[in-house]
Amino acid sequence: MTASIPRPGKIIAIHLSYASRADQRGRRPAAPSYFFKPASSVGVTGGTVERPAGTELLAFEGEIALIIGTEARHVSLADAWDHVGWVTASNDLGLYDLRANDKGSNVRSKGGDGYTPLGPDLIDARAVDPSALRVRAWVNGEVRQDDTTAGLIFPLAQLVADLSQHFTLEPGDVILTGTPAGSSVIVPGDVVEIEVDAPDAPGAPTSGRLVTTVTQGDVPFDEALGSLPAVDDLQRTEAWGSREEAGLPPEEAPATAGGMSPELRAKLLEAPTAGLSAQLRKRGHHSCFIDGVAANIAGTKIVGTAKTLRFVPFREDLFKSHGGGYNAQKRAFDAVNEGEIIVIEARGDDSTGTLGDILALRAKARGAAGVVTDGGVRDFDAVAEIGLPVFSRGAHPSVLGRKHVPWDVDVTIACGGATVQPGDIIVGDGDGVIVIPPALAAEVADDAIAQEVEDAWIAEQVAAGHPVDGLFPMNAEWRAKYADAMSGGAGK
Repeated sequence: MTASIPRPGKIIAIHLSYASRADQRGRRPAAPSYFFKPASSVGVTGGTVERPAGTELLAFEGEIALIIGTEARHVSLADAWDHVGWVTASNDLGLYDLRANDKGSNVRSKGGDGYTPLGPDLIDARAVDPSALRVRAWVNGEVRQDDTTAGLIFPLAQLVADLSQHFTLEPGDVILTGTPAGSSVIVPGDVVEIEVDAPDAPGAPTSGRLVTTVTQGDVPFDEALGSLPAVDDLQRTEAWGSREEAGLPPEEAPATAGGMSPELRAKLLEAPTAGLSAQLRKRGHHSCFIDGVAANIAGTKIVGTAKTLRFVPFREDLFKSHGGGYNAQKRAFDAVNEGEIIVIEARGDDSTGTLGDILALRAKARGAAGVVTDGGVRDFDAVAEIGLPVFSRGAHPSVLGRKHVPWDVDVTIACGGATVQPGDIIVGDGDGVIVIPPALAAEVADDAIAQEVEDAWIAEQVAAGHPVDGLFPMNAEWRAKYADAMSGGAGK
């Protein structure tokens, strides 16, 4: 580390803080979340960082580092910046090959020796406006990141105040404040430079350029001691910043949203579930109803194809093996496509939540048409404010592990007494939610709309004073009058 920066007692880093990065990831947090990095990860400008043998996804992240000047415990937002002594540059390096293994703690993926270079110079926090700082990153001389603190989701002072609620921030502690879009993979031989400055402040103070060179390690990880590095296309995409940058082919997307033509979607949006279910019953389908669910947003109409998620009853050992990490619930919400509806089997148990606001945000960002669950919804009001239509059995504050284990995705499930298969067509409105076999959807929609026209004509006759006997349903005489009216005649 540099001579001017003492070894920190603790390093706290935030997962997501810049809007540009959140948009790139397709998820925007409602509140900041953090992880620790060891003090042994601090590096120096002009130093090196090793990409371990057998790995491929070492990524740089240019960040603004705050160095605490005076002790902070339970400080207010208004006073928080007064406890920051200095600002400097940092490279919050991470190894995505180990990211999944630590499930968000980033102990190994972010804790390697030299994975937190700082410096080279310190900027006096009193001399700058925390909302007008800039961070830039170069790789081999090419600009890769350029953003300002005006683009933060959470202001810098909020991070200080928030952390001080939970533990004492001591002089010398470092807060890494997140990285903007543009972070990507670096390889042995690459030279990364990070600079933080305040271009509009008097004298335009700067941290100078923090320079790190990537080298190749030759000591492999020992599988007898712990989990080994592992990568998949999701980790490659997030490490590089996009599938294109990672050299991956574009994701195959259906020609139409949710695999449904715009014409069929428009018809199903026009037809009420009552009319659609009547047409299904005429065809012998009497078990099309997802019973017991209602919309979280009054007046909601949803149409989409089913993406299924199955929960099994809670069991301690199964929740330990299947409930944590990148479980089936998270996979479903991460993979839902535009126009799809996530349908959840919760066995009609509404005494715990089956989704909350963070997963609702993810589904909304992915373009999901909605969620149907025969269980409860946590953060009910927040989910409604997000604008994602959800049909459920109601609100419940409990977390998932109280009654359910997330078990599988894209399998045949039972939801609200109805069998639902991936790709089934789901329609929901104020009357409830129904399941339509895809092969029947077009004819059912056409006949339901035709029935709506007929029912509207019948309503006109009732409003004009005609009795319903023989009119609803229509006998031969009234049927002839209806045909004449539809052909432009004057008969009634």
